[in-house]
Amino acid sequence: MSDVSIPPIILRYTGPFDYELVYSSLVSWAKNYGYFWYETGYKHKVPSPSGAEQEYSWKAEKNVTEYVKYEVKIELHTWDTREMEVLVNGKKKMMADGRLEFTINGKAYLDWQKKFGQGKFSQWLGKIYQKMYSKNIEGVYVDTLYYRIWDLQAMLKKLLDLQTKKHAYKGYLKES
Repeated sequence: MSDVSIPPIILRYTGPFDYELVYSSLVSWAKNYGYFWYETGYKHKVPSPSGAEQEYSWKAEKNVTEYVKYEVKIELHTWDTREMEVLVNGKKKMMADGRLEFTINGKAYLDWQKKFGQGKFSQWLGKIYQKMYSKNIEGVYVDTLYYRIWDLQAMLKKLLDLQTKKHAYKGYLKES
């Protein structure tokens, strides 16, 4: 069994947003679940008349066990971003307006310390270890990472007010 990648989750949004709130919420989310937070990249392209284009790359890592390590990569790409003044609770606040695209990727690294990669005996031992714990690796560790990433996506949707207050198809199946 090799490293396990989680399919990417993409979230798109157009409208006003508070970049500082988005960033601080991402960092808080990572620290709340015991991840180390890294900023891995930033690009700012020369603004056009419609606004600026920016790319942010972040990474959150967590050593779960001596054998399993989580990595969550978050990329934010913004287009047509402009600063604007918005009334929030009766007070003027500077916010950004534009198009956003979040891409969230997750990966569970197995044998991240490379304990079972050197020499024939340690490789043989690694295969035995994987056979013994394969159900735990998939059923516990990979699933936890999978649902943790969906939790991050739900947090971002709530932050950007992308969730509806009621169920769109309630009553559709004639069930209560």
